[in-house]
Amino acid sequence: MQRMAGLGRSLVFPPEGGVSVAKLLCFQLARFLHTGLPVLAAKERLVKLRKKTGYSFVNCKTALEKFGGDLKEAEAWLHEQAQKEGWSKVSKLEGRKTKEGLIGLLKEGNSAVMVEVNCETDFVARNAKFQHLVQQVAVGTMQHHQGTTEQLSTYAKRFLKTSELSQLRLGPDGSLLSDQLALTIGKLGENMIIKRATWVSVPENFFIGSYVHGAPPAGNPLLSNMMFGKYGALVICSPSEPCQKSDFAELGWRLGQHVVGMAPLSVGSLEDEPGGDSETKMLAQPYLLDPSVSLGQYVQPTGVSVLDFVRFECGEDIEMTEAE
Repeated sequence: MQRMAGLGRSLVFPPEGGVSVAKLLCFQLARFLHTGLPVLAAKERLVKLRKKTGYSFVNCKTALEKFGGDLKEAEAWLHEQAQKEGWSKVSKLEGRKTKEGLIGLLKEGNSAVMVEVNCETDFVARNAKFQHLVQQVAVGTMQHHQGTTEQLSTYAKRFLKTSELSQLRLGPDGSLLSDQLALTIGKLGENMIIKRATWVSVPENFFIGSYVHGAPPAGNPLLSNMMFGKYGALVICSPSEPCQKSDFAELGWRLGQHVVGMAPLSVGSLEDEPGGDSETKMLAQPYLLDPSVSLGQYVQPTGVSVLDFVRFECGEDIEMTEAE
């Protein structure tokens, strides 16, 4: 009897006159490949499911075993379980203070959306999963108002509160934003709230200035169409003559920066007398970047009329009213 080490085990060969060594080796190799390939395929499915869903390897392995390796059923089950866990954590964490978070700003064509989502710590606010939730709220708000921008003669502005935002649906599966919130809470383990959103749309001959301040470090390419910060502003403007919106991109950015920095309460008018640091009318305030002139004096030579603005500060206590 001859023995040969290989393929992780000893191969046993009969004495001469029996089955040939070559034939038995082929038989043993074929047997190894037959039993080994399913293991490799299972590992590939596990890695694929982990990469697609972001859930732990342990949970992904459990899901695949539960459904005999079916990726689609395993993924659906993982989402269902995560959502149940998320809602469970929502009830446990409810009432804990949420003063941190992010302002998210999204612009598409002649419309813009600004949202606020709160969490407990700044550490979570910098997490990509939390930022993805902020993006979902912004996209959901934008989609909710699609079709209401046709034939605008002037600008339109809408506000949405927590109760309204939670019932917005997102994506092809029509999932509620409240469910997305629960999933994120389940993953990150902090209390969170979708606090508010504003949607603004303007006619072709208007433009929307925008600015955010205190943005977290960039690095997630999936969020490249969003701006994040602790403060945000939208400024609605009307040029005196037809123009390319790109011509006023910098002016819109500076106006938004002024609104964030000076926190005006109303627009006012160009006829208002320039005020001091305590002035609350936007156009009468000292211009943030050049206090020697008022904002109205800075804007007037451009031929642009400032019509309205919205300012969000993360964590502020406010009472929202809907305006148009």
